Amino acid sequence: MRKWLPLLAISLSTFMLLVDVTIVSVAVPAMASGLGSSFASLQWTVDIYVLVLAALLMAAGSASDRIGRRKVFLIGLAVFALASLACGLAPDSGTLIAARGVQGIGAAAMFATNAALLGATYEGRDRGVAFGIWGAVNGAAAALGPVLGGLLTEHVSWRAIFLVNLPVAAIAVFLGMRVLSESRNPKAGRIDVPGTVAFTLAATLLIYGLIRAGDDGWGDTATVGVFIGAVLALIVFVLIERGRRNPMLDLSLFRRPSFSALMIGALVLNAAAFANLVYVSVWAQSILGLEPVKAGLALTPLSAVTFVVSGAAGRALANMAPQISIGGGLLLVGTGTLLDMLLAADSSWTVLLPGLIVTGVGVGMATPVLASAALQAAPPEKAGMSSGAMNTFRQLGFALGIPVFGTVLTDRAKGMLSDSGHFQDPGEAAKELTGGKSGELIAQAPAQARDAVEHVLREAFAAGFDRIFLAGGIVALVTGLAVIALVRRPPAPAPAAAGAAAAPVTQTVE
Repeated sequence: MRKWLPLLAISLSTFMLLVDVTIVSVAVPAMASGLGSSFASLQWTVDIYVLVLAALLMAAGSASDRIGRRKVFLIGLAVFALASLACGLAPDSGTLIAARGVQGIGAAAMFATNAALLGATYEGRDRGVAFGIWGAVNGAAAALGPVLGGLLTEHVSWRAIFLVNLPVAAIAVFLGMRVLSESRNPKAGRIDVPGTVAFTLAATLLIYGLIRAGDDGWGDTATVGVFIGAVLALIVFVLIERGRRNPMLDLSLFRRPSFSALMIGALVLNAAAFANLVYVSVWAQSILGLEPVKAGLALTPLSAVTFVVSGAAGRALANMAPQISIGGGLLLVGTGTLLDMLLAADSSWTVLLPGLIVTGVGVGMATPVLASAALQAAPPEKAGMSSGAMNTFRQLGFALGIPVFGTVLTDRAKGMLSDSGHFQDPGEAAKELTGGKSGELIAQAPAQARDAVEHVLREAFAAGFDRIFLAGGIVALVTGLAVIALVRRPPAPAPAAAGAAAAPVTQTVE
């Protein structure tokens, strides 16, 4: 059993950091009420964490290659734990958002080192088993977040969703210090600080612009300025990467159709499958009146099916052509998302069951294969860079999907509320609706009009969801077809090359 303790330490950290991507979604209404904040500002408690995680993944991987993966992993755990404590004790939304950003730094340090630590610890059949279990944890953790968040929010407090990380992190640190060996890449290049800064700035401005568009409209001068800034930062990032001898991301990899299709597939997978869950949770609590734990449990079919498929079918998926498992998974995610369009104004949460189940099968098919496919899509000496890019694009998909869906939902709801004639400021009412304040809107209406107002709010949310699910479903279907058409399994390498590609160059330090 001792040989699996390193896997336990790494899996605990992975589960913890990925659960924290979605665990906040169920708690947003409670946090908004407890901190007296708006949904728009608390949207950053989800986005800032994922943004920092995505932006620093490749830089953290480079740092770990130079100074030691075990060291970076343990530092990341410590930072994550301290930031979780700060989140749990936050007196206002600004402190909470800042602490979530620091959490993202720790999460990036952990996530960037997980695969390398497993590769340095296990060999042969044990390595296959370890990566299979780790892949199952990856596939289920993000979807389990709403369930755990609901349980903790309802029965303890929203602050508990952060404080629960402390004992888990302590166990992972204890195990990591005792059972993980240090490893490095003696050929690692310098950390690409300018590239990291430019990429982070571009992603931050893009997400901020999308959030502003939902609040102030696409034509708002400040919103347009933010988008222009994002484009300029992206151009700077491209120029920096093209001019560096050891770039954080070799942009020539995007000339490979397989690599480009996989990166887009990773982004769309997380956006289409998970980004809408934040708003489904708000709808379940504010429109249906479900308690947080029931709202979380309503999403359980997706997490359960994801875990079963990714774990039980792991060996079969490994033997399947990657374009079939990933592309087919995206087609199922798209189909499941379109099935969610069955939701109407008078629907209960059970109407989402077919869509959640089909989506769970798709996520379970695609997730375990993405990592190995990314490694195969790049030259062996750039396998680590390719894997880091894949994880970055997955997290960016979630971070970008939330404000995009929020803007679509708010815009559609605004139109419905404006046509109803019940609201003096339909735009502000739409923001409050998507922020989980339908009860307040109903209470503000005259007594004789409250039933009508409640029906209009239900119709507005359903109409917004119709747009979200349609857009997410179509994008996932198109991306799935692109993956099937463009991704190809590389030719089997010669024995010597195969050994080189199996794991990155490392130097183990006892």
